[in-house]
Amino acid sequence: MSKNVVSLTRIATVGLVLFVSTTTSCQAPPPPSVKQDLLPSWNEGANRQAIVDFVQKVTERAGSSYVAPADRIATFDNDGTLWVEQPLYVQVLFAADEMKAGAAQHLEWSANANFQKVIKGDANAILQLAPADQFQVAFAVHSGLTADDYAAHVRQWLSTHRHPKLNRPYTQLAYQPMLELIAYLRANEFQVYSATGSEIGFVREVNEQAFGIPRDHVLGTLLKSKFDGSVKPAQLLALPDVLLIDDGDGKPISIQNTIGRRPIAAFGNSDGDLSMLQWTASGAGARLSMLVHHDDAEREFAYDRSSPVGHLDKALDAAAAQGWKVLSMKSDWKRVFAER
Repeated sequence: MSKNVVSLTRIATVGLVLFVSTTTSCQAPPPPSVKQDLLPSWNEGANRQAIVDFVQKVTERAGSSYVAPADRIATFDNDGTLWVEQPLYVQVLFAADEMKAGAAQHLEWSANANFQKVIKGDANAILQLAPADQFQVAFAVHSGLTADDYAAHVRQWLSTHRHPKLNRPYTQLAYQPMLELIAYLRANEFQVYSATGSEIGFVREVNEQAFGIPRDHVLGTLLKSKFDGSVKPAQLLALPDVLLIDDGDGKPISIQNTIGRRPIAAFGNSDGDLSMLQWTASGAGARLSMLVHHDDAEREFAYDRSSPVGHLDKALDAAAAQGWKVLSMKSDWKRVFAER
């Protein structure tokens, strides 16, 4: 073979290698719906596939179910849907500790028998109160604090307290499969909001740390506030009176007031989420309403119809009647929490 032929062969070979390398490096990354990259903490099954099918329907431009990104709204309940709510809602546990710590500075609390049960009782005393009285405690410890001071109290508590059974900081008790679901929806141009019955100031701190949901995408129970411009900087002071309970029928009202669009996907776990799921499911076009069913006592907790916390009864019946998806924590999730 002549030197000229050898040289031409080498040039051709180098050119081919460069072409292949360049072509490979310029390829677009696989879409988030590619199976091997999707929801790794979810087991294969009908519920996982329902999520994938729904997202593909609403994002396929040529399809009849296409939804523009501005209308791709997904709402998630917090307690029991994104993180642990047993043995009691985390905000209520926080409030009990705050009431014990602040009792000496709030002598007016001595006139309330329920407050005294919390202040003088053990760590579980608040569990003996009716739900309405538990939230009265939660609202009382917020009253009179500026928004900044209250947020600082929440951050301090979250950094120092651990779950009594699971022995983890509360911010590490987010459900890993749901975090993956949020990421998957966002990758497909969904706007993700949380809608919870807990007080909004508490939840905003939690959601940023535990779920990566920014505070302007959090909907929660609202307390009345008072503006004080006589100090510098000007402050907002919380009052003990409720403005809106973001639970039950209050959820769709809060969603409409805040977002101004009906969600096309909603995720909950209790009767408190029923109205949100109904409102979502009743809209036109493709819809996804899903319940998280706590049926895994070994890895987390098992409860539904008889539990006062995360009570799931009417919503479970509605799911069966309406064809909503009921997610089994035991069967649908490979793992519940992120590995330490």
